[in-house]
Amino acid sequence: MARLNEANLRVAHELISRYPKAKSALIPLLHLAQEQDGYVADDAMEHLAELVGITPAEVLGTCTFYEMFKREPVGDYRINICHGISCHLLGADDLIHHAEASLGVRQGTVTDDGISIEGVECIAACTEAPCLQVNYRYMNKVTNEGFDYLVNGLRDGSVTVPKHGTLALSRQHIPEDKAAGNAMVESNVAPAWWPEPKAEDAD
Repeated sequence: MARLNEANLRVAHELISRYPKAKSALIPLLHLAQEQDGYVADDAMEHLAELVGITPAEVLGTCTFYEMFKREPVGDYRINICHGISCHLLGADDLIHHAEASLGVRQGTVTDDGISIEGVECIAACTEAPCLQVNYRYMNKVTNEGFDYLVNGLRDGSVTVPKHGTLALSRQHIPEDKAAGNAMVESNVAPAWWPEPKAEDAD
């Protein structure tokens, strides 16, 4: 896969319509492309560039700036094990070594059934160290046994985590009569939800 499929193209146009400038929708569109294929393919970036009227290089610049966008397949379940200072002091390195031995893969590679592991910097759960994320869903105070329980649950379906690239199980939809509207920054026109100035404010 690469370019957005028909269903996602409809979603893309709806996303773009929410912004005063089409290119402002780029991050949600990158999420959409990643949700479709599990990573952001070159052809998808070219398609997004066409949709919002920028160059593929600009799409690539945004895509590579953010850690959550992946440029190659990473498996259905991406496990990020934090090795920031708090997690490091509470055993993250041992947990990473256990994860590699348990899965039979090194960091940055993928098992045959689609699980990958990677040591990452602080994920902002220092009081819950050592912690990890599965497709950016947190698991705290993880032991080796807890890691094995997680992996076994992913494999047998008893632990439910959306596959990599899926942000949510339901997509936000704003009915037209409920939309706040938007305004061009340069137009100096307030959006529909902005309160009217009170008379005393003019003094």
